[in-house]
Amino acid sequence: MPQSALRGILLLYCLLGHSFVFAQTVSGKLATAFNSFQQDPQLRSGIASLYVVDAKTGEVVFGENAKTGLVPASTLKLVTSASAYELLGKGFRYKTGFASAKKGNEAALLVLPGGDPTLGSWRWGETKEASILNGLTQAMKTAGIKSLSAVVLENKGWEAGAIPDGWLWQDIGNYYGAGAAKLNWRENQFDVILKSGAKVGDPVTIVAIEPEISGYELQSALTSAASGTGDQAYIYFPLNGGAGTIRGTIPINQGRFSISGAMPDASRQFVSALQGALSKAGIQAPAKPLAQGALPSPAEGYTTFHTVTSPPLDSIIYWFNRKSVNLYGEALVRTIAYKSKGMATTEKGVEEIKALWKQKGIPETELNIVDGSGLSPLNRVTAHAQVSVLQYAKKQPWFGGFYASLPVFNGMKMKSGTMHGVKGYCGYYKGKDGREYAFSFLVNNYNGSEGALMKKMYAVLNALK
Repeated sequence: MPQSALRGILLLYCLLGHSFVFAQTVSGKLATAFNSFQQDPQLRSGIASLYVVDAKTGEVVFGENAKTGLVPASTLKLVTSASAYELLGKGFRYKTGFASAKKGNEAALLVLPGGDPTLGSWRWGETKEASILNGLTQAMKTAGIKSLSAVVLENKGWEAGAIPDGWLWQDIGNYYGAGAAKLNWRENQFDVILKSGAKVGDPVTIVAIEPEISGYELQSALTSAASGTGDQAYIYFPLNGGAGTIRGTIPINQGRFSISGAMPDASRQFVSALQGALSKAGIQAPAKPLAQGALPSPAEGYTTFHTVTSPPLDSIIYWFNRKSVNLYGEALVRTIAYKSKGMATTEKGVEEIKALWKQKGIPETELNIVDGSGLSPLNRVTAHAQVSVLQYAKKQPWFGGFYASLPVFNGMKMKSGTMHGVKGYCGYYKGKDGREYAFSFLVNNYNGSEGALMKKMYAVLNALK
């Protein structure tokens, strides 16, 4: 054999051997770090799962409790994101139509929503409240509409209840607990400005509500707490009633302390904002404008004169994961159901998601989910299922948008998840050897501080570095 060929073979063996040894080292480091983590007092009554694979080849690098279903919190958003790309398509955009039935200069306005969670959102210039309302009023002027006799919301095919099963009452009155309706507005969010007292135990007063909640009132049962205690205020709206209560505490000596709540009725809020815009534009609006019904679409006698299109799915997924906007996930799940079943319910959307991943080899028992955002404590997902989704996503044409949506923590592209007693990280990391790893690390029922646990979880994941 020529000497040059022999040298080539020896070099190949050395490279393969080096790769194998490095892989062994990473696996060994993970095993040591995870074993130490499991012995930590913060896990005394808790459970942790960790699953790591080579994202390209699927080779298992490490796995412990990988097929045990745990509460995923917001790491579930990655499953919902990948499902939306697959079932709705990368080019998907929401559309909200506006139609009119004219009689002379007067008209009835029919709103034809499509479940768009970005309508009125401040995250894009074209979706901001002023932009949407200005565009609509200008379109009405162009159509020759000078007076409205009624505003009707078409609600066909959309389940009336906007809140998924398992959400806590403590959550659903607050901005992160906003349910997804067929017509959403300003991310179904409002802000409350509060003023606390100078002493612990002093009452807290409401300074302002921005915007004012149409048809509802808020009262404060808050008290002032010690400096540094942060936002411990929660808004509670009754199931049937027009008055909500804010309970809990905010720190002392706060003149304009802001918290955010979830609108009880986004469609009513939209019409209230529209009335103001119409008044400024010189278009007369009815005193009691809103009616809802399962009208055919397009409704007989109505002509669509204006359509609002949402940002592309890539942009929605970006903010969904970067800022953990629960509303976006719930809207996507219901939209998946509406597209496939003609009825937008969370349950039907979840069924479609589970069926999708079952076709890809993930058993339904490993995706025991009830919502799309991860806010429900009823969700149970395995680390193996999450990593399988990450592996699949890596090979898809929409992966660029999916990957860009992942935040960076600890120098790693990964989505975090946080809930009482729950912490999780799920994502990708490219090691020094050029290998890209996909991983899921879930912890349930830990004790002690979240900050301390995070540092210990990072230490385990640092074995990939």
